[in-house]
Formats: sequence, C-alpha cells, structure tokens
Amino acid sequence: MKNEKSYTEMMKSLARKKRTMDNINMLDVYIDMIIDESLFKRRKELLEQSIDDALDNRDQQTFRDLAKQYKLLIQSAT
Repeated sequence: MKNEKSYTEMMKSLARKKRTMDNINMLDVYIDMIIDESLFKRRKELLEQSIDDALDNRDQQTFRDLAKQYKLLIQSAT
C-alpha cells in the first residue's frame, strides 16, 4: 500500500494531464495560424510585386494571369 494512489489522486492526475494536452493542442493551433498568416502575407507581397512589374513592363498577359492568382489568394483568405 506504500506507493498506491487513491482514486481521487489518480483523477486529479488525469485531469492535470488532460489540461496539459489541451494546452499543447492549442499551442499547435496557434503556431499553425501564425505560419499560415506569414505564408499568406509573403505570397501576397510577391504577387503584388510581380503585378507591379507587369504593369511597368506593359505586359498585359502576365498582368492578367497574376491578377487571377491574386484574386484567388484573396478569396481563399475570406
């Protein structure tokens, strides 16, 4: 009987472990959100720069293609 835990102690231990796992899962969600937002912003910046270059070079076809990609990117964010 020396190292045996009571039922109450075991339940408290399980509850602590569950809270810890819930916190870890929430951290994973937050990390994924931050990474997704960073990737979105970078892709948006690159497309904006490419669109500006196409406009400067008066390249209508490239502009149209990039504008479609930009529109899809923005729609995917909403």
